[in-house]
Amino acid sequence: MALKKYKPITAGTRWRIGNAYAEITTNEPEKSLLESTSGTGGRNAQGRRSMRYIGGGNKKMYRKIDFKRNKNGIKAAVASIEYDPNRTAFIALLNYVDGEKRYILAPQGLQVGSTVESGPAVAPEVGNALQMKNIPLGTNIHNIEMQPGQGGKLVRSAGTSAQLTNKEEKYAVLKMPSGELRKVLINCFATVGIVSNGDHNLEMMGKAGRNRWKGIRPRTRGVAMNPVDHPMGGGEGRASGGHPRSRTSKYAKGLKSRTRGKGSDKLIIQRKNGKKLAK
Repeated sequence: MALKKYKPITAGTRWRIGNAYAEITTNEPEKSLLESTSGTGGRNAQGRRSMRYIGGGNKKMYRKIDFKRNKNGIKAAVASIEYDPNRTAFIALLNYVDGEKRYILAPQGLQVGSTVESGPAVAPEVGNALQMKNIPLGTNIHNIEMQPGQGGKLVRSAGTSAQLTNKEEKYAVLKMPSGELRKVLINCFATVGIVSNGDHNLEMMGKAGRNRWKGIRPRTRGVAMNPVDHPMGGGEGRASGGHPRSRTSKYAKGLKSRTRGKGSDKLIIQRKNGKKLAK
């Protein structure tokens, strides 16, 4: 992908680094795959605010994405590569030979006119979805199922991929984008390739207003609050506020937040920090 650095004509463009959207081929989404959605403004079912700093933003439609890839043995041609306001990756519109249309996450290198397919043992080519037992070792994959038939849950954001490092009797061993080594059932489906829009993390908003368009409101620092409002608030002058923590006094650094004794702990071989789990 390509990034676009803006000339400092205004204060908002001085630091702006945006996406050139060179891969995007159309601005018109497929109407049959759209769903209306509404923002919550951070409110729950009772109308009370349960999440702060959420509200406003541009209206957008939800694109129905095929994470299951369950049209086995039916070939599809890539009709377009499109922008999706609901996710960081680009999406690809597929036209199946039986006339059905579906959106999938677009991997890097997928071109308009390419043919993709899904099935238990299709060729391990970019954009194809197949069971991990039939994918060669060392292949980069994304949109990985955790249970057979569930649909892809892992590795779906822009520029990410997991590497298939080993196969055991019942499990495939994956190196996740975080560096974690974990087992996933070998009969689960995954899509070959790296997710598109890999330079997404290099973009810079340039001004606060761009985040307001995304529905993100200004965030107040804890150290700027009073002691009654935040554990880091109060103090004379610009006090540091002590150890960084959340509004509910949970440490922001160093505290393990994963549930102890979680069932999937036995599937994790090595943490992202390199620490191997005791068996």
